[in-house]
Amino acid sequence: MKRLLKSSKISWHFSFYAAGFYLLLSLGCIAITFLILQAIKFSQLAIGIILLSIFFLLILYKFPQYKQLIILFLGIMMALSFVSQKTSKFKAGEPILIYSDQIKVSDNFFYGEGKAGKNKILINGNANKSFQKDLNKYHAAYLVNYKAKTENIMPATNPGEFDYQKYYRSKKISERVKLDSYQLYPKEIFIFDWTHILRKLLMDYFEKMPKFTRFFASEMVLAQNPSAENKVLLNSYRDLGIIHLLSISGLHVSLYILGITWLGTVMKRTEEEVTVFCIAFLVIEILLSNFQAGFVRASLSYFWGVFFKRKKIMVSSGDKLGIVALTHLMFNPLLFLNSGAILSYLLVFGLEISKNFKKIRQNIVLNLLITPILLHNFYRINLLTIIYNFLIVPIFNFVLLPLTFIVIFSFWCLPAIVELSEPIFKVIANATNFVADKQLGLVTFGQINWLQTLFLLGMTLFLIIMSKNNVKKLKLRPILLGTYASFFCLIHFPLKGQVSFIDVGQGDSIVITTPLNRKSYLIDTGGKLNFGKKKSEPQLNRITIPLLYAQGIDHLDGVFLSHQDADHIGDLKALLDQIPVEKLYFAKGLTDNQSFRKKINGHLSDIQLVPLLAGDKVKTKDLDFDVVYPFKPGLGKNEDSLSLTFKLANKRWLFTGDLGREGEKEILNRYNLQVDYFKLGHHGSKTSSDPDFLKQLNPQLVFISSGRNNRFGHPHQETLKTLEDLSIPYLNTQDSGTITWNYSPFKGETITTFYKGNAK
Repeated sequence: MKRLLKSSKISWHFSFYAAGFYLLLSLGCIAITFLILQAIKFSQLAIGIILLSIFFLLILYKFPQYKQLIILFLGIMMALSFVSQKTSKFKAGEPILIYSDQIKVSDNFFYGEGKAGKNKILINGNANKSFQKDLNKYHAAYLVNYKAKTENIMPATNPGEFDYQKYYRSKKISERVKLDSYQLYPKEIFIFDWTHILRKLLMDYFEKMPKFTRFFASEMVLAQNPSAENKVLLNSYRDLGIIHLLSISGLHVSLYILGITWLGTVMKRTEEEVTVFCIAFLVIEILLSNFQAGFVRASLSYFWGVFFKRKKIMVSSGDKLGIVALTHLMFNPLLFLNSGAILSYLLVFGLEISKNFKKIRQNIVLNLLITPILLHNFYRINLLTIIYNFLIVPIFNFVLLPLTFIVIFSFWCLPAIVELSEPIFKVIANATNFVADKQLGLVTFGQINWLQTLFLLGMTLFLIIMSKNNVKKLKLRPILLGTYASFFCLIHFPLKGQVSFIDVGQGDSIVITTPLNRKSYLIDTGGKLNFGKKKSEPQLNRITIPLLYAQGIDHLDGVFLSHQDADHIGDLKALLDQIPVEKLYFAKGLTDNQSFRKKINGHLSDIQLVPLLAGDKVKTKDLDFDVVYPFKPGLGKNEDSLSLTFKLANKRWLFTGDLGREGEKEILNRYNLQVDYFKLGHHGSKTSSDPDFLKQLNPQLVFISSGRNNRFGHPHQETLKTLEDLSIPYLNTQDSGTITWNYSPFKGETITTFYKGNAK
């Protein structure tokens, strides 16, 4: 063992001068973390093993003299990866440590992050009158003598939905704890606790600033958006492809160092003093930004640069990046579970391999390089991103950023400065929103899978690294363009049609599409039932919109509304605000409902309203909808539910909204209906789906759309017993997430569920 360490030490000393060694070693370590932490499917395991083998053999071939060091590093990374994915279960009764900067209080309810022993957890509960006051007084406290309910953090249960389980896994959090009662006990303050106290003091300081000034101050220093009121601006930055400006990273580190160096020069400080101050500032900012990956990477690059300069060690920029990545991975093996970290390192790697390119060409290849990652995670890209960056980056660097820090450092003694800053921030923000609203260059491409992502990424890297002559000779540009075009066509002109029951919780929303020349329809939008005063953000924004965008759907040919209940059409306004809809279908009389009128006001000139009654038919090129209920106009109550039947691939479907048993009997008396598939009425309530009705329909499968642990107890046991007695199988969104029935002219029909576990 001593011999191995001695040999490794010698290798470490000399390998600083071996160009490419640390870059290749870091790529091998990244392949290990992918293989151990992310590879689930056999195909992912196979690709991971292939990539690791390639990097391992390549580095051994090029640097055989460092074999011990290579094995040592890869072994350490493998061990760290295995250890990092293991978390112990939360032990009820163990004191929970909380900090004032990590807990938010809203409407007598608190939520945030806590720590029990060595485990980080998510916590929430009712905040009593003194909770916020005491927490702000103590800053660090223990929750003791509590009653708690623990559950695992759910993964995404819908295609395209943000995966909170994966996100929190990257932060080593796997459980959510709900507290019913508790006591708050102050914690003794130590040095590390002061980071949280400083963060909280800054949060309170920024909270006194007006809206836009607060937004930029919080983003630039704390790497967080202080309020949902700035969601529109955040989305505008994302749609224009300039969201990286709000992610404190290399650009900001460079500007911080430049500013500190200038200040040190003015104050006639030595180079060593300025360097020490820069390091101290960056360490503090790493803590304040909550270890944001891009900022940590850029700071580590500066730290290593200082070390190499002082030791007079010559290291290539590629190897420096490799050493930074290795250092970052040693501290956080879960690093590349975070898409922000992937984009940050990929951009810097792209800068390295394209450093000899002209500015415009370099910007083009950098955007090409990150495009596969963006399409895999966000489904939309802006083709004019380069132009927007050229226009907005100078404004950001020379106006927004300097003004932000001028306000931060002077607001405490000169509050009136916001009278200057806020109008400037507001004008720039409004201009950004205006340009983003035009959606110029914005393309809803759709989601590419992980294998397509790797293929495009590899091809782009190959194109950048190859010489111009070889690129032309091998026709790499048209091949890459053709690959993107092929993937786009597969997404936008699919070979399969679908009926998908979206998991919107306690509500209904069903997307229907036809194959090839795709037509897209939605039955209901879902929506959250608000029992308190506070109105939450539409859940459509985190569930339905991402699902549609992931499939490349940026408009709907029609939306059918069953009735006026919030859990069916509560998110209608949010849908109309974001997705163009050609026609809105509903039961006649719904327009007399004032609540419904409020939802569609402002869009009456954009969409065609089509009232329907039983006997009406909606004819489209590929699909006909027959209306079987209601028989008379109503105001959109349960008993007025619009009920539809249609046929796809010779399979008959029926949807009845929240129609009760009386309505079902009317349909039974008027129509001799037999169906293959039926969405169970009223989320499986005992008030719907009469046994005689089900017996007449004789479906081969029924679908239930209901929320997990819903307060109504849907689906009711009485209804499930009826299904069992009639030998009718069922699928429920609360158990299966999104349920998709696919049909294809070539392969017939299949039924898949997005969530594979028991989600109750």
